Amino acid sequence: MKTVNLTFTLILSLITSIIAQQKTFDNYILLKPDRVFDGQQMHAGWWVLIKGSRIEAAGEPNSITVPSSVKIIELKGQTVMPGMIEGHSHLFLHPYNQTSWNNQVLNESRAERTARAVNHAKATLMAGFTTVRDLGTEGAAYDDVGLREAIKKGVIPGPRMLVATRAIVATGSYGPKSNVAEASVITGGEEADGIDGITRVVRSQIGHGADVVKLYADYRWGENGTTQPTFTEAELKIAVEVAKSSGRIVAVHSGTEEGMRRSIAAGVTTIEHGDGGTPLLFKLMKEKGIALCPTLAATEAIFTYAGWKKGTDPEPESVTHKREIFKEAMQAGVTICMGGDVGVFDHGDNAREMLLMVDYGMKPIDVLKSATSVNATVFQLNDLGNIKSTYIADIIAVEGNPAEDIKAVKQVKMVMKDGVIY
Repeated sequence: MKTVNLTFTLILSLITSIIAQQKTFDNYILLKPDRVFDGQQMHAGWWVLIKGSRIEAAGEPNSITVPSSVKIIELKGQTVMPGMIEGHSHLFLHPYNQTSWNNQVLNESRAERTARAVNHAKATLMAGFTTVRDLGTEGAAYDDVGLREAIKKGVIPGPRMLVATRAIVATGSYGPKSNVAEASVITGGEEADGIDGITRVVRSQIGHGADVVKLYADYRWGENGTTQPTFTEAELKIAVEVAKSSGRIVAVHSGTEEGMRRSIAAGVTTIEHGDGGTPLLFKLMKEKGIALCPTLAATEAIFTYAGWKKGTDPEPESVTHKREIFKEAMQAGVTICMGGDVGVFDHGDNAREMLLMVDYGMKPIDVLKSATSVNATVFQLNDLGNIKSTYIADIIAVEGNPAEDIKAVKQVKMVMKDGVIY
């Protein structure tokens, strides 16, 4: 009997050892590219060692202890960099030249919009964007929370998501609208007014799973459809106070000078679009540590849909203005987030914004930072956006050197999220 037990113990020990060795083999991956952008700077000849879902080490080959059993991936001619972070996305929208925003909100079923969002999530991940800040479902309620959870559980492939759920708008300011006064029409955001009303809605959205609180500080509700401020400074301040007390960041849509002034005074985290920016406002943003997400690609896309041919036709005044405020923001030292307002244009083409940032005057290396370490810092993603020991292994490889030619970020050859290669 003792012999049988001893034999059984030896067999069990052997099996356990084999399994452990197999796990060790599967657990370690060594990336050997030509260069590594670590979220801060480019390093020629670096290697990256991954253990499970985390980065074990990154640096010169002689600084890394490589396990005897490791999966080695040769990436000749390629740059390894952190998985990119999309700063302004709407996975539940698709390009407006396919279907107008009004018709998407009013006429596409929630099932169709979710089905599209699943495809958009996969396209985003495969384009090298392993994280997105999704700033509103635009009429699809809290379905972004469900999408986020489905991705977390591995039901579908997609980026990790920071979601804003319904977004918050002032009553009567947002669309869609009907000419029939008595008609009950779905709204693209959740309406709220006053200190009590906004407090309740911010808390409600957080309770429903919002990672980010998104508000519209101005919109096209003025005379003849002009863009005018919506929330008062006091209303914005209470939204920020409530959101930040729960650890949430606050994103504010703003395209007017007064809307931006109120948002800055309220202490928001980011201002989206920022078309009303002035040197004084950008100076205040710099002083208060408020970042700008300029959404250059969305502006150009809208004019393209209207018939503008870039490079052939004269540049629309709004596009020229966007160039000017982008440069003014950089000159003021404002933190620039990479975010294109994807959904206005195709998901998976997120890097379009990065190419425009260079076109508008930003250095390629700074654009790479914006899409990785800068966005991670602004969005409070403490273990993402950099390639360094203990950080989450969200890593991509692109053909060429994007610090020399930013178009390389569109040549994605490998996507890894949580240590898993997709």
